[in-house]
Amino acid sequence: MSEAIPEKYVDLLEKPAFGSLGTLMKDGSPQVTPVWLDYDGHYIRFNSALGRVKDKNVRRDPRVSITVLDPANPYRYLEIRGRVVEITQNGADDHINKLSQKYLGKPVYPFRQPGEVRVTYKIEPEKVSSMG
Repeated sequence: MSEAIPEKYVDLLEKPAFGSLGTLMKDGSPQVTPVWLDYDGHYIRFNSALGRVKDKNVRRDPRVSITVLDPANPYRYLEIRGRVVEITQNGADDHINKLSQKYLGKPVYPFRQPGEVRVTYKIEPEKVSSMG
């Protein structure tokens, strides 16, 4: 069941604050990676390249958590537990460029590798915790 992001914490998803994405490895151990993210009013979205560890993990087990700390006050944070409900390559190049503008001020993602295939993931929030 989906849970709404509290309005007083939506700004954390709109500013260039990094998320710490937790996924589960094949053996059940946790794996955490910093990610760029955005929010479409319902889903938390992040972007990666096809075949990376987080990509493999969420395809096998869609349960994830993501924590976003306020860059101005790390005691203010938002933690979301949920499931990746959509994985798509459609629009993923535009999405990484949008995130590049948000996080780097550059309209085109500058770190693309030859042959890299970008993927966008949508997380449906199921449990939301916050502080600060």
